[in-house]
Amino acid sequence: MKEPRTLEELSSQRIAIIDGAMGTMLQRESLTEEDYRGERFKDATKLFKGNSDLLVLTRPDIVEKIHRAYLDAGADLIETNTFSAQAISQADYGLEDLSYELNFEGAKRVRAAIDAYLADGGQGPKFVAGSLGPMNRTTSMSRDVDNPGARDVTFNDVKLAYRDQVRGLLDGGSDLLLVETVFDTLNAKGALFAIEEIFEERGSRVPVLLSVTITDQSGRTLSGQTIEAFWNSVSHFPLFSVGIN
Repeated sequence: MKEPRTLEELSSQRIAIIDGAMGTMLQRESLTEEDYRGERFKDATKLFKGNSDLLVLTRPDIVEKIHRAYLDAGADLIETNTFSAQAISQADYGLEDLSYELNFEGAKRVRAAIDAYLADGGQGPKFVAGSLGPMNRTTSMSRDVDNPGARDVTFNDVKLAYRDQVRGLLDGGSDLLLVETVFDTLNAKGALFAIEEIFEERGSRVPVLLSVTITDQSGRTLSGQTIEAFWNSVSHFPLFSVGIN
């Protein structure tokens, strides 16, 4: 059988394995505020501890070590440490201008870990999965119980934030994009809209994977959609896979 070189070829031969959680692995490292700041941000006025995405700049060694652990465990798809690395979420830390750089470097860190793994005799193929998380603002639900129309962000805000993230992930070498842990379908549609715009601008595509979060036994998302409704909302987009967590 021919050795697979693309995700499509690999998936036609066997089940492809994605890595596990980044957050719990980082917790094991007992990182301090100084780790998150590094030399570059040592004089920042805000606290950065908990901003895991920033570690691709300040502790890339730790991030690459975790990627390598998942490679050694047999994962085929390694996610970038960019779950909240878009301007809207990073605004909480005053770091919204770093969105492109965070995603570019996040993809580079995975690529470096894969290259080192293969150089040490590991077997491929291995793929860089550009992670786009759900954002900390919602376009579907009001922030004010007394004002159902109140929103912190617009659909266009969300799309533009994801555009910078997608550009950084692709320029950094992502082999695929993963829109993950979706709880607000309208946010996810903003991400897919941004992805499609960037694909058209670049004249090339990569596989896009999507995962939706079901919050309780009702089988609905946090914003109230059933699985069927969610699928009907996103099925227009040519997705490689759709998952549930």
